[in-house]
Amino acid sequence: MTKQFHDTVLSDEALAQLFNEARSYNGWLDRPVSDEQIEAIWDLTKMAPTSANMQPVRIVWVKSEEAKAKLAECVMEGNKAKVVAAPVTAVLGYDIDFHEELPWLFPHTDAKSWFEGDEKGREEGAFRNSSLQGAYLMLAARAVGLDCGPMSGFDADAVNAAFFASQPRHRVNFICSIGYGDPDSIFDRSPRPDFERFNTIV
Repeated sequence: MTKQFHDTVLSDEALAQLFNEARSYNGWLDRPVSDEQIEAIWDLTKMAPTSANMQPVRIVWVKSEEAKAKLAECVMEGNKAKVVAAPVTAVLGYDIDFHEELPWLFPHTDAKSWFEGDEKGREEGAFRNSSLQGAYLMLAARAVGLDCGPMSGFDADAVNAAFFASQPRHRVNFICSIGYGDPDSIFDRSPRPDFERFNTIV
């Protein structure tokens, strides 16, 4: 029997872990993140929806001291210490030629043909859907007990050259450090708008 999920409501504790008490961290405790935890994050991230199951995100997990130093050279000064101190930083890129994988990712129809000859459309779709996957990744990391520190302050060309040189059709979207956040590295939560401020029901 197929389990029905539509009546399932997460506990207050789970909602706090994922949203209400979760924060973006600027500093990290000296606790490692294992390869098994990284794979657990991916195993959750890949289950969330993308258009035609295109799965365009391509992730480099920067974990070694050498790789951290290389990434630190690509980010703005204020982000260097964050990258070096974090147990791991995910470089979230996207594949402009994601459509080549669609015959097995979306076998129900000839989805590959939808994107052939339209590189601009593919890049737009890959960027949008990899952004979604980046958000899924942060929720997945929180779900397995880790904290996140997403960043956009970097030289994209430098990151692409450093981490996607062997895959020239991949482009960086953003980066996200992952680990056990240091509570002393964050300030009071910034304001969040009420529903009426930015929402309309029509």
